[in-house]
Amino acid sequence: MHRYPRNLIGYGPTPPDPAWPGGAKIAVSFVLNYEEGGENNLLHGDAASEAFLSEIVGAAPWPGQRHWNMESNYEYGARAGFWRLHRLFTGAKIPLTVYGVTTALARSPEQLWAMQEAGWEIASHGLKWIEHKDMTEEEERGHMEEAVRLHTEVVGTPPQGWYTGRCSMNTVKLAAELGMDWVSDTIDDDLPYWLPVGDRNQLVIPYTMDANDMRFAVAAGFGGGDEFFTYLKDSFDALYAEGQAGAAKMMSIGMHCRILGRPGRIMALKRFLDYAQSHAGVWFPRRIDIAKHWKAVHPPSRFGLKPSQMDRETFVKTFGGIVEHSPWVAERAFDLELGPAHDRAVGLQNALVRVLRSASDEEKLAVLKLHPDLAGKLQQAKRLTPESEDEQSSAGLTALTDAERATFTARNEAYQSKFGFPFIIAAKDNTKATIMAAFETRLANDRETEFRTACAQVERIVYHRLKDLLP
Repeated sequence: MHRYPRNLIGYGPTPPDPAWPGGAKIAVSFVLNYEEGGENNLLHGDAASEAFLSEIVGAAPWPGQRHWNMESNYEYGARAGFWRLHRLFTGAKIPLTVYGVTTALARSPEQLWAMQEAGWEIASHGLKWIEHKDMTEEEERGHMEEAVRLHTEVVGTPPQGWYTGRCSMNTVKLAAELGMDWVSDTIDDDLPYWLPVGDRNQLVIPYTMDANDMRFAVAAGFGGGDEFFTYLKDSFDALYAEGQAGAAKMMSIGMHCRILGRPGRIMALKRFLDYAQSHAGVWFPRRIDIAKHWKAVHPPSRFGLKPSQMDRETFVKTFGGIVEHSPWVAERAFDLELGPAHDRAVGLQNALVRVLRSASDEEKLAVLKLHPDLAGKLQQAKRLTPESEDEQSSAGLTALTDAERATFTARNEAYQSKFGFPFIIAAKDNTKATIMAAFETRLANDRETEFRTACAQVERIVYHRLKDLLP
């Protein structure tokens, strides 16, 4: 049994309508990362200086030493950059979510006061702005629990949302265990979604690494304000157009005090604020506002059937009849690498038909022979499987005239005589008339062509049967 944990399908081709308040075409979420005073520093008990997201591109940690220029860069964010951003957003009357590193908030009481006075949401950005990838699960849990304790002490209320950023494979699970209303340690979608974590449904509000000023601090990032503005505008335009077409989305914009708070960059942000506010139907929520809306409009629901999470007995019992009277197909499919993508109709169809495609010709022929004739004796005797009965009925084959039934009988016999297996066609793709026409066309085929055609039709039948069971 092989199970693949990553979810590569998400909402698939038809994401839900978020139904944003007021019929908004787009939700634009601004996030300010407040990390100044929480970064790696010997003063904070760390082994080396900070090296991440600064004006010093390509900086490396200095083990056992403080880094004056790095510290100064971070200090700019707290001393000047924060206040420039605060003036811009309070003037525009657009609320923010702050990803607040707890130790940084504790060292910046005036900035914290200003955030609270402005009505900004203050979420947790972890205890310290450090890497978590090498921590044990218990060590990271301890950091996160202490972050919540200190956040509650410093802010006055516990955090409702979580974003570590420099996270580990355990971060989202641990945040869910802490009972967060939302978690943003993903960059995998344009809409929120519910993630099963144990017995809990955790709301995930994906973040962004592209519409993010951090790209000013990396080698292949934004070269100047015009590039930043253009990228934000293009992202907004694409998502706004999708919203106008009935598929509204969410746009996240990531900001850092020491990066976007610089005077040479903030005017690009101001141009974007003006541009976004010039459009009708734009919602500027905090992330907690998105979470409350999603919970009310799209509450969690665990779809009843999860093939990738079933044991063998349940899987075969549930899907053993999808390929007509051939449970061995489901038995072999269970042993494939299944994951969340196979919890949907197209995904599980692919797993089942992979088994058929790799089967021997003798096995394939046996599957073909197990299918009933169309409008044949089994149908007349009401001995079809429920699936076959439904399929033949959908094409009108259970209500034939005597003349039509005689025609079907004659063609079934001619087909069986020539090819040695029943005529198979996905009835739900057809009508009585198109099936009659297909009989004529396919009777002229050679056996090899018709064998391949019949197998392809079995694959279509598998899809239709799964479509009635899975998303």
